[in-house]
Amino acid sequence: MVRTAPLGAGWSNWAGNQRGSASAILRPGSPTDVAEAVRSAAADGGRIRVTGSGHSFTAVALADDRRMDLSDLDTIVSVDVAQRLVTVPAGMTLHALNGLLARHGLALPNLGDIDEQTVAGAISTGTHGTGAGYGCLSTFVEAITLVTGTGEVLRCSADEHPDVLAAARVSLGALGVLVEVTLRCVDAFVLRAHERPAELADVLGELPALIGRHDHVEFYWFPYTSRVQVKANDRVPANDRPLSRWRGWVDDDFLSNRVFAGACRLGRAVPALAPQISAVSARALTERQYTGRSDRVFCTPRRVRFVEMEYGLPREALPEALAALQRIVDGLPFKVLFPVEVRFTAPDDIWLSHGYGRDNAYIAVHQYVGMPYEPYFRAFEQVAAGLGGRPHWGKLHYRDAASLATAYPRFSDFQAVRDRLDPDRVFTNAHLNHVLGT
Repeated sequence: MVRTAPLGAGWSNWAGNQRGSASAILRPGSPTDVAEAVRSAAADGGRIRVTGSGHSFTAVALADDRRMDLSDLDTIVSVDVAQRLVTVPAGMTLHALNGLLARHGLALPNLGDIDEQTVAGAISTGTHGTGAGYGCLSTFVEAITLVTGTGEVLRCSADEHPDVLAAARVSLGALGVLVEVTLRCVDAFVLRAHERPAELADVLGELPALIGRHDHVEFYWFPYTSRVQVKANDRVPANDRPLSRWRGWVDDDFLSNRVFAGACRLGRAVPALAPQISAVSARALTERQYTGRSDRVFCTPRRVRFVEMEYGLPREALPEALAALQRIVDGLPFKVLFPVEVRFTAPDDIWLSHGYGRDNAYIAVHQYVGMPYEPYFRAFEQVAAGLGGRPHWGKLHYRDAASLATAYPRFSDFQAVRDRLDPDRVFTNAHLNHVLGT
């Protein structure tokens, strides 16, 4: 049975930059309920958008008609330890999934730096971590159960509807409602984290070797400085150097969240202080090494609100893109308060993945909430697009369908599957009309 929840004050995403209200909020209890709701919407020309945890910065989840919440969806949780496969409800959060896997001696091979997204939301937007040997989280998907725009329930895998699987692993929710996801896991593992300050020029000079000798590597550049913070994570056999609760609280809660939030508020109130704040922030994070359970090392709390744009670029374009970004930051009529994040992924074969067919370097630019950002983001986007960049589907960007069609070689194939699965565009909204076309 589909429960229709009473309408409240509306919906907003985590960053607060996307807000909307729906005519109805649907809370299906089963895949059959989802199919019933979709058929009802299709019959009266309605539309449905599924919302997860609200961690996309775009309007991808905004519903102008019916909003569907999958938190009550009851599907079977199946863990096959021998085959290292897990099947979970698509509305489960990554945090809950990580706990489930750990209890069975399993883990996801890679993660991004937060775990609050739902499984469906993470894979639908191409959420990724870092590591030259790893693609986005969608590359771990072995099978899905999808309710299409006609109310059909499809089980998709390499053997059943493989073209749908190739499209639906990164789909922006445009093909249907994901109700169940089967993921390929690995045995639980321990990571050794090494975080250290460095000079940007030195990191760029040794980049191929740096990426090659670590399982996972990323760095943060602090605007108005030449300094970066490098983070490298490597698999090790034993958790023999755990981070003390005190050091973890000081670095990850007090400095990275509470003190940084205060610094951002100060920079927003007195923008001229931004370069000094960035310099102090760069020096506040000192070197540390520790070990821990993989998901607890990959994921860290993010309590300081911001907006973000991220572009995946051909890896060889990274130095040119960063040099241009430095010039952009120096020339802005306002200040930037957040560091720039750089990560790396392996090629994959998912049609709308940012990493389709190439080694990627990702550059993520952020701005503190309440600060101007559009001129900054647009200037960076112009550079990134000119270098063959593909925008992250869950981060702010200004590209349209015509522009994106040239960036994704399988864009037209995706559109053909979309036409077949959702001919009446039950799952569209204004944002999808803009980025995928009508």
